[in-house]
Amino acid sequence: MVSIGDQKISVHVGGSGTPLLLLHGYPQNHSAWIKLAAPLARHFTCVIADLPGYGASSIPADAASHETFSKRRMAALLVSAMASMGHNNFSVMGHDRGARVAYRMALDHSTTIRRVVVIEIVPTSDMWSAFDAEMAMKAYHWSFLAQPSPLPERLISGDPVFYLEWTLRSWTKGNCLDVFDPRSLESYRKQIRDPFRVHAMCADYRAGASIDRSLDLADQVRGANVTAPLLFVWSKLGFPKKAGDPLSLWRGWSDNASGAEIDAGHFIPEETPDALLAAAVPFLSADA
Repeated sequence: MVSIGDQKISVHVGGSGTPLLLLHGYPQNHSAWIKLAAPLARHFTCVIADLPGYGASSIPADAASHETFSKRRMAALLVSAMASMGHNNFSVMGHDRGARVAYRMALDHSTTIRRVVVIEIVPTSDMWSAFDAEMAMKAYHWSFLAQPSPLPERLISGDPVFYLEWTLRSWTKGNCLDVFDPRSLESYRKQIRDPFRVHAMCADYRAGASIDRSLDLADQVRGANVTAPLLFVWSKLGFPKKAGDPLSLWRGWSDNASGAEIDAGHFIPEETPDALLAAAVPFLSADA
């Protein structure tokens, strides 16, 4: 546990080499990297964190603006946590919600981030702009989880494991849970049974619909770019594919963006870990 002010960030650390921060997505926690931790640790010093509000990390007090769950605040907390461990310059790889923290980190802390890998997202403002009938059906959780408290919290907590497993299963290529390690599944089930964690996850999405989107739009107006080399990895069947040409969207945010499409569902780190390693390790190992 790394203490940053009144917050604690839960991390698992292993390996050797240049530091690499790994950030999970929704509705998961650090266990999302269970298939990749050992292979990545052969190349990097891996810091596998629970995002604020998830796993065993502290749950920030929510605010009317949801600023405490903004990706800007999460990024700042995680950068401070890395600095407290002696990592003042590092690469970051994030999936889903963790990827949103990762690119915000690269925007706000450009001298800190060496390289950034974003998996299976397009920028938040671009994602909202892409909502049509098809996207609204596929990514219904974006508007559902962002509804005012306690509506989504009460509905999810009526049968939390059903909701979790429906979500996980429906976003995989094979519409099954077999791609998830049993230890990870049990960790996700434990998390979703905790009403305080459910509230935190909803607050994360409320921030995405409000302050995160506003921050992105402001950055677009001022022409802010990710200066670190950026690798975008997306699936043939996931959400970014529905947004048009997802790599071109990232090239609007970065002058040094490359990409790789993988034959998988949404959960690339757990569905196709070898393909992700093949794309990410050479990129993360390259000289800046």
